[in-house]
This record gives sequence, C-alpha cells and structure tokens, in this order.
Amino acid sequence: MPGVGEVAPEFTLQGTRGDTFTLREHRGKNRVMLIFYPKDQTSG
Repeated sequence: MPGVGEVAPEFTLQGTRGDTFTLREHRGKNRVMLIFYPKDQTSG
C-alpha cells in the first residue's frame, strides 16, 4: 500500500455501471479518490 505522498500504482477497476476506470487515463489531469469500505455490508 502506498504511503502518504507516494505515487499510486496503475490500476483498472470496473464501475457499478459496467464501465472501466483506469488511473492512467486520469493521472496528471484530475484528482482521484478511491474509497473502499470492506465492512459496510454491501454487495460491492
């Protein structure tokens, strides 16, 4: 896991609508926040 101030590794995720998100497409253009809730009792 990257620490504070470190560059995030490249990744691709599938969105809830079936689209894909690739960090490479947004790097240097937009700010990205990835939030993960492993214990919130959701199917995702």
